[in-house]
Amino acid sequence: MRNRYLDLLRALAIVRVVVYHVTGWATLTLVFPAMSVMFALAGSLMAASLTRAGPAAVGRRLRRLLPSLWVLAVVFVPAMLFTGLSVSPRVLLWLFPIADPPANNWGALALSIIWYLRDYLWFVLASPVAFWLFRRAPLLTVLAPYLLLVTIEVGIYPAPPVLREFGLYFGAWLLGFAHHAGMLRRLSGRLLYPLALALAVGGGAWIVGHPGPRGYDLNDNPLGNALWSAAFILIVLGRAPAGVAWLSRSRLAERAVTLLNRRALTVYLWHMPFVVALTPLVDVVGWSHQDPVGLAIRVLLVFALVGLVTLAVGWVEDVAARRRPELIPGGPAQSADPALRPGAEAADGAGATVGRAVVPAQRTAGEAASVEINAR
Repeated sequence: MRNRYLDLLRALAIVRVVVYHVTGWATLTLVFPAMSVMFALAGSLMAASLTRAGPAAVGRRLRRLLPSLWVLAVVFVPAMLFTGLSVSPRVLLWLFPIADPPANNWGALALSIIWYLRDYLWFVLASPVAFWLFRRAPLLTVLAPYLLLVTIEVGIYPAPPVLREFGLYFGAWLLGFAHHAGMLRRLSGRLLYPLALALAVGGGAWIVGHPGPRGYDLNDNPLGNALWSAAFILIVLGRAPAGVAWLSRSRLAERAVTLLNRRALTVYLWHMPFVVALTPLVDVVGWSHQDPVGLAIRVLLVFALVGLVTLAVGWVEDVAARRRPELIPGGPAQSADPALRPGAEAADGAGATVGRAVVPAQRTAGEAASVEINAR
C-alpha cells in the first residue's frame, strides 16, 4: 500500500526546488532542505528494492532512471553540438553520467541539474555494498559519510568534489536505509528530539560562522547542510504519521501529489532550462526578479512550460517503470496500475513509494543574466 505521507513529502520537495531556482531565496533551503530529503527517500526505496530483489535491484533502478535523461539528451546534445560543443568520447556520458557530461556555455547552465543524476547513479551502484555493511553495523555505516565530510571541511583530507558529495548526500541516503529498517521510528522521543536539536544547532552554528556567497544558503555550506538536513530528516521521517487522511478528501491535492510523484524526473530535468531561458526574457518586459509579482509570474510560467513538456514526454517514466503509459497520471483508473497491486515492485528510481519505500528528486547551480540560479 502506498505511503501517501512520503509521496506528499516528495511532491513538496519538487515544488520547493522549482520555486527556489526561480527566486533564489536562500531561506527556502533552511525551511525545507529538499535535496537531502529526496536522497533519504531514495535511499529508503533502494533499501526496499535490495531487500526484495538483492543486487538485481541496481539494474532495475538504472532502467527507471536513465530513459528520462536520454529524452533530454536527444533534444539538448544536438543543440549543443551545433552551438560549439566539441565532439569527443565524453559525449557518451550523456548516456550513463558517472561523471559530469560535457556541455557548452549555455548548456552548462541550463543542464546543471545533471549533478543529481550523477550522484544518484553512484549511490545506486554503491548501495549493495553499503546495504551489506548497514545490516552488520548500522550506526557506523550511517556515520561514515558524515565523518568523511567533517574531515574534508575542516581541512584534514583535501578530497575531490565527488567525495564531498558522498559525504553530504550519501549520509542522507543511508538515513533512508535506517528509515526502511524502522530504526528512525523506533527512536524514543527522549533520544530523537535532543539528537535532532543538537544536529540543528551544530549545523546552524556552522552556517552562521561560515556564510557563503549567497549568505545562509545551505547549498554553499556542505557541512552545515549535512547537519541541518540530518536533523530535518530525523523529524520528518522518524516521526512520520501513519497517513495523511486529509489528502484523500481533496481530489485536486490527491491528483497533484500523484502527478508530481509519477513525473518527478521529467519536472526535475526540464524545469531548469526554462528557468534559464525565461530570466532574460521577463527582464526585458520589466518583470524584475526583485519584484514579487515578477517572481510569481516566472514561477507560473516555468510550471506551465514544464507542464507542456510533461504532457509530451512524461509518459517515458511510465514505460521505464513498466506501467501503463498515461498522459496525465492519477486518473480514476489509477487503481488498475500494476504498481499498486500486491507484490508489485515499487515505483521507479524517481517514482512513487510503496509501503515503507520511497523515491527522490532534484538540485542545480548557476547564474542567468543578473539572477543567481541556485543549485539545490
